[in-house]
Amino acid sequence: MYNNKAVAQWVDEMAKLTKPDNIVWVDGSEEEKERLTEQALATGELIELNQEKLPGCYLHRTDVSDVARVEDRTFICTRNKDDAGPTNNWMDPAATYEKLSKLFDGSMKGRTMYVIPYIMGPVGSPFSKVGVELTDSIYVVLNMRIMTRMGKVAMDQLGDSSEFVKGLHSKGTLDPNERYICHFPEDNTIWSINSGYGGNVLLSKKCFALRIASFMGRQQGWMAEHMMIVGIEDPEGHVDYIAGAFPSACGKTNLAMLVPPEVFKKKGYKVWTVGDDIAWLRVGPDGRLWAVNPEAGFFGVAPGTNYKSNPNAMETVKKNTIFTNVVLTPEGTVWWEGMGEPPKSGIDWKGNPWTPESGEKGAHPNSRFTAPASQCPSISPEWENPQGVPLTAIIFGGRRARVAPLVYQSFDWNHGVYVGATMASETTAAAIGQVGVVRRDPMAMLPFCGYNMADYFAYWLEMGKRIPNPPKIFNVNWFRTDSEGNFIWPGFGENLRALLWIIDRCKGQGKAIETPIGYVPEEGAIDLEGLDISQDVMKELLNIDKDVWADEVNSQSEFLEKFGDRLPQEIRRQNEALKKRFGF
Repeated sequence: MYNNKAVAQWVDEMAKLTKPDNIVWVDGSEEEKERLTEQALATGELIELNQEKLPGCYLHRTDVSDVARVEDRTFICTRNKDDAGPTNNWMDPAATYEKLSKLFDGSMKGRTMYVIPYIMGPVGSPFSKVGVELTDSIYVVLNMRIMTRMGKVAMDQLGDSSEFVKGLHSKGTLDPNERYICHFPEDNTIWSINSGYGGNVLLSKKCFALRIASFMGRQQGWMAEHMMIVGIEDPEGHVDYIAGAFPSACGKTNLAMLVPPEVFKKKGYKVWTVGDDIAWLRVGPDGRLWAVNPEAGFFGVAPGTNYKSNPNAMETVKKNTIFTNVVLTPEGTVWWEGMGEPPKSGIDWKGNPWTPESGEKGAHPNSRFTAPASQCPSISPEWENPQGVPLTAIIFGGRRARVAPLVYQSFDWNHGVYVGATMASETTAAAIGQVGVVRRDPMAMLPFCGYNMADYFAYWLEMGKRIPNPPKIFNVNWFRTDSEGNFIWPGFGENLRALLWIIDRCKGQGKAIETPIGYVPEEGAIDLEGLDISQDVMKELLNIDKDVWADEVNSQSEFLEKFGDRLPQEIRRQNEALKKRFGF
């Protein structure tokens, strides 16, 4: 069906290694989708849901040992260990190929190998890249169909080129002790074995779109970032686009699909979703930074998603969605914790009978939905624009109880890079008012950067020199708490108020005061119309406590030490300048 010599030769080589009974080249057609779905239903890999209530929707359960990304089994295999850096797990490429070849040897015996050509990015876009994933899992094929543009369209785009990312996946035996997700950035190659969970086996996602693409982007002059992209349309019809990086459990998808509060809706404000997870960025001919969402679907965390937190996600998953590790209800629909009223009984994510009184969670905390982005009610008319969208602002965010104010602006690009490089989230401890562990997660890329993070900071600084009209950089924190540990900002749709101040600042408006950490909104600068919140609470939300920041700055300095001599001097200089502004 396809006649690209480089792809054919590589498939042949991998088939000799894995020894499948059959090889199926995927074409992306509807007929193929129906055929594969029928096969997956016959083997029990998929369970059909109520087709009247959830048309085109199916349930999948993973092995109980295989429910999330495994960071300790994820490796960056560069020839030089220092190129992977202190925050990645490293293995020597030659030794890894040898070790994994033994695991892959005959791993597809008795199975079918599916060849999935796919595009990351809109068809025909200068941003886009082609990958080919080989897998023995129909679940992977059907998910990749949702998450990427796949099949014939990808081979047409590849043409005769040998420039494609090679991904090899086998479920193998699902042995957790022999589970490896290995990236070879210097070879554009990903090998994943002994997992069936999406984050480890949909190789287009974090593996290609972030780990391999971040390495590739640095070589080619663009950036691959763990960022949502959202468009804010004002009553005059002008749209500003914002990209935002947040560690997990900080509301990134909710922000990407934000619904404006009623008072702003009435005025004519609209919010458009371009992407919920990954952004590829490059400098446009106009000197601005342009962003594209390389994915075609959402692979979202189900628990906590409901009509209050994310109505657009709830509408998106009503059809053509694959649910993984959620509760199956007696009506043939799905449920998860935080969704709303639980069913009286059901089948839990392990396949066992379940009731709300069982004392165990019905859905796995990392249960998922895979849904086409095109179904999202707030999907942007520009989401498939081959040129991408121009960024007005970049925001970094985390979960901080006392440290970061609701929103602040960095002084300039280099200071913004420092803010991103030292961003963190806290785990809340059981004791009231106490805060648990601070986890630094630079640019929310700690588990996803395909090379040494110190070099990644240097590349951000270098990019600043290449962008004549850069977006301004901000930090947000929706998670400030009072002395009892209660959140004091309402969050969700109300976050639009902070975004509007951000856009004002980018236009040279929006009142702010200068503080040691950056520009913070002046009293009255955030539009609170229709929101019942006192000026005292707003003061607390924007307060910068010097004592709290003394600990924070020490913690930042400690974190940066782990990068040794490779840490850019400019990052050290920013750290010193911050101390000086506080008078530490």
